[in-house]
Amino acid sequence: MWAHSLTAQDYQDLIDRGWRRSGKYVYKPVMNQTCCPQYTIRCRPLQFQPSKSHKKVLKKMLKFLTKGEIAKGNCEDAPMDSLVEDAVAGDFALINKLDIQCDLTTLSDDLKQSLASAEKTKGRGPQKEEPEEFAPAPQREEKLWSGEPSQLMKVLTVPKPGKGADLSKPPCRKAKEIRKERKRLKLVQQSPTGPLRGPQGQGQAPSLGPPKAKCNQPKSLEDLMFDSLPEDAAHKLEVRVVRSSPPSAQFKATFQESYQIYKRYQMIVHKDPSDKPTMSQFTRFLCSSPLEVEKPPDGPECGYGSFHQQYWLDGKIIAVGVIDILPSCVSSVYLYYDPDYSFLSLGVYSALREIAFTKQLHEETSQLSYYYMGFYIHSCSKMKYKMWMF
Repeated sequence: MWAHSLTAQDYQDLIDRGWRRSGKYVYKPVMNQTCCPQYTIRCRPLQFQPSKSHKKVLKKMLKFLTKGEIAKGNCEDAPMDSLVEDAVAGDFALINKLDIQCDLTTLSDDLKQSLASAEKTKGRGPQKEEPEEFAPAPQREEKLWSGEPSQLMKVLTVPKPGKGADLSKPPCRKAKEIRKERKRLKLVQQSPTGPLRGPQGQGQAPSLGPPKAKCNQPKSLEDLMFDSLPEDAAHKLEVRVVRSSPPSAQFKATFQESYQIYKRYQMIVHKDPSDKPTMSQFTRFLCSSPLEVEKPPDGPECGYGSFHQQYWLDGKIIAVGVIDILPSCVSSVYLYYDPDYSFLSLGVYSALREIAFTKQLHEETSQLSYYYMGFYIHSCSKMKYKMWMF
């Protein structure tokens, strides 16, 4: 349908029922007819914990801002440090971690194909022999591969003589634990009263109270993202939120620069011909919006509606995230960036920034507590980053 005008709550009700907008065009996929089922997904930012891959992206950005240029390898938007099989196996975990409306049968069929392609990609079949260092246990020599994702398992192995841990020795301990134990014993020996004597005449360390709970809690997303930079940092990154519909003064002032980045992004990343990403197409797709401007007293300071999040690096725009701020969520519409900075994994980084932005808005408006990433299409490789995000 064509939406000439929508209140924020109207679109919130639609988006909760599987609708999305592209400019002023609002649509909902017919799941039993479309060739690529599109599943609505959303994230709970208040419970979100960054993964190891997320931390790598944030640390890479921090290193770039602090020291300057970093190695520009073959980087994609999604962190690719995991094996293909790990990503495929994580599809089932995705169903539990996200609010996802999905057809399990369709996903299961897609997973089988993904697993088969993963085996071919790595150049090894399920019957490849184990390395010489390992000998398969006799009881596990039967066929382990049945074609089902749930049947994929590692072969139990036993080390050859001279390999592996020495069972005659005590298990290894972390160096941190050993240092704490040494410090504890040193404090006991330096005590004026000396070590306490037990009933058996043996030395006992005095009780220092109940063991303290571990205080080394994992760093939050904000701690990792907004870690303080030194004064002599090589670069400065700033994120500005500007209203795109109706266009604010700052949006109008940066329109040409923003459009040129979009044009280069479409041509280099999506291989569009030079005459396709026109200014009118850009305006219709990412600037025009049916959402009305609303600034209720109990809402966020910026109000509800459509916005562009501009990522400014050293005084110039390098990326733009198109978002809608609604009564219950922040909806991510699109992201485009300068291809020269693709080595910074801006797709993942911007999603993390938008999650942090949602948490910031939640502090102003308690009911705003979700982050929508649009549709997830399992068979589309360009959508895989949405799975790796969570």
